[in-house]
Amino acid sequence: MEALIPVINKLQDVFNTVGSDVIQLPQIVVVGTQSSGKSSVLENLVGRDFLPRGSGIVTRRPLVLQMIHIDPDDKKTIGADGEDEIQADEWGRFLHTKSKIYTDFDEIRDEIQNETDRMAGSNKGICQDAINLKIFSPKVLNLTLVDLPGLTKVAVGDQPEDIEIQIRDMILQYISNPNSIILAVTAANTDMATSEALKLAKEVDPDGRRTLAVITKLDLMDAGTDAVDILCGRVIPVKLGIIGVVNRSQMDINQKKQISDAIRDEAGYLQRKYPALANRNGTQYLAKTLNRLLMHHIRDCLPELKTRVNVMSSQFQQLLASFGEPVDDKSQTLLQIITKFAASYCATIEGTARNIETSELCGGARICYIFHETFGRTLDGIDPLGGLRTIDILTAIRNATGPRPALFVPEVSFELLVKRQIRRLEEPSLRCVELVHEEMQRIIQHCGTQEMLRFPLLHDHVVDVVTALLRNRLPTTNSMVENLVGIELAYINTKHPDFADASLVNALVDYQERELKKKKNELVPASALAVDPQTNKVDKVTKAVSQLAATDGITAPKDLRESSGSASTVGSWVPTWVRGSSGAAKVATADGAGVVPATPPQTQSPKVDKKNHGLNLLPDVPDVPLNRKLSSREQRDVDVIKRLIMSYFLIVRKNIQDSVPKAIMHFLVNFVQDNLQSELVGKLYKQEAIETLLKESEHMSQRRKDAQEMLQALQKASHIISEIRETHVW
Repeated sequence: MEALIPVINKLQDVFNTVGSDVIQLPQIVVVGTQSSGKSSVLENLVGRDFLPRGSGIVTRRPLVLQMIHIDPDDKKTIGADGEDEIQADEWGRFLHTKSKIYTDFDEIRDEIQNETDRMAGSNKGICQDAINLKIFSPKVLNLTLVDLPGLTKVAVGDQPEDIEIQIRDMILQYISNPNSIILAVTAANTDMATSEALKLAKEVDPDGRRTLAVITKLDLMDAGTDAVDILCGRVIPVKLGIIGVVNRSQMDINQKKQISDAIRDEAGYLQRKYPALANRNGTQYLAKTLNRLLMHHIRDCLPELKTRVNVMSSQFQQLLASFGEPVDDKSQTLLQIITKFAASYCATIEGTARNIETSELCGGARICYIFHETFGRTLDGIDPLGGLRTIDILTAIRNATGPRPALFVPEVSFELLVKRQIRRLEEPSLRCVELVHEEMQRIIQHCGTQEMLRFPLLHDHVVDVVTALLRNRLPTTNSMVENLVGIELAYINTKHPDFADASLVNALVDYQERELKKKKNELVPASALAVDPQTNKVDKVTKAVSQLAATDGITAPKDLRESSGSASTVGSWVPTWVRGSSGAAKVATADGAGVVPATPPQTQSPKVDKKNHGLNLLPDVPDVPLNRKLSSREQRDVDVIKRLIMSYFLIVRKNIQDSVPKAIMHFLVNFVQDNLQSELVGKLYKQEAIETLLKESEHMSQRRKDAQEMLQALQKASHIISEIRETHVW
């Protein structure tokens, strides 16, 4: 089982080469308050002075210390230059200095100090980046320890105000690793119940299955007191045990007292002060206990570690596969990438893409939404009579009649006004084209395959080609949409089967009957409309009312028409081109006109030359009358025009709402889908440009290299674990 710790050291070396901590290896984490004696414990375990010393916080970066036991006869090692042979009993090596060998432990101390100052500054700052140090010696046992900054309360120097929280978080990061053993260091001259190290250990290891307590400075306890109760676990029990050690004093350190002499003095002190507990305390017993605990802990963690390594190896294999293999046949690779992009682009539009977006609409679904929600709602929100005032309609009717009063509503006024309303459909139609164009441009980002990310220059050229293709189709599509509106403006089809149907005529008749009843009630008392019971005819007064109504252009009600025996028509003011229409469309109700608004700016009538005609006796004639209520005839004319405009506008709006999406699909969407691949091949597949287009990004190359190194490290780690498992060391 002694071979287990070297296995972990090998694994640590493997992962150190790739600079990764994705696998949490078993290790011993040293935790304690500032100046509790952590550094002295580590130096006693190594047997050499190699850690920086001083007042206040000294350990300001995590130190990962790998102690590797070597055979006493193995004293030869190779220097960094590969030429010099160094003879030494003990030596050290840092990860950041590569293969440089340190035989002088004072140089190791200086390098730790310099590297700490380089990353954490020289004024008490801390840094989370660890320093990795290996010490090879025949005097040490195989151990891996992590020395962390001591817990502190007050910020000094360059330390931030939250230094206590930062150090605490750093410690928790290491001891939360379930594969770590917690070495909680507490000074004997303090109350163990206030130990911050044991408190933190209890937070992450409430069962105490991986916590070992070390009591330092036993020789500094007050006279008349001892640590028997503490060492026996009567004060605070610790499952893995409590071990007491005696550190060198500051005078011993200043006088460079050898650690071997200090360990001998420690054994003598324990034998004198704690004879019954001497064999279960001291530095040597601590080293053996840590070695035994670490080996058993590795044995327990190794199966899970093997599983973790295999899982990570599979993940990095998939990651490496996603980066793609080095390109051999660049021509074939370029064609494959172009074909794959074109297929992905078309699939996004058709809704058959593999990775369907769930957070937002995209591709064909968004185009459908633009057609039927955005564009449809916009057209439905356009008021058929929006922007038309009663005075505008009345003015158009008058201008269309010329110098003679019209018997019928002129067709010219209807066409003039309805064309004005139809033109309002052009702007939202062109906006619909713009929205679809923007969405097809946005689809490019959804089709960025891994291969295209691998070749950024190719990706840029593909985007340029697709953008140019869309831009070229935009004028053609806009022109077609403008033509659709122009077609509706070119010919007002009053014979359209859905225009001016019976519903319109019935509405006009109802209006006539209401006007007739109103006028009849004003002129004739109700008793005068009695019917002769013998002849079943209305009397002369009723006939007079019917004649009066007829002369005023109002059709009599149905009962009066039948009783009088006269065949009334719809009304002389209804034009023949309306009365001759037929169909089954429904007409919306228009608001009736009220009072004519204020007179618009007047124009001056031509002046008569005073020399030829004398004084001008004609006043200025306004375009419209002054404010007044519309006459019955004017109101009817305005209502007819409004109803006709509304009826015809709804027909045209329905046509535009149906034809514009079809035009966009034909001239833009479908055209791009059909010609995308050929356009990409024609613009990009050129022999002289292939090398440039398939130049891989440095970022992607580095990521592939890192993934390859990590995969090799994981495979090597898996092989090492498998070899140990086959030897049945446990």
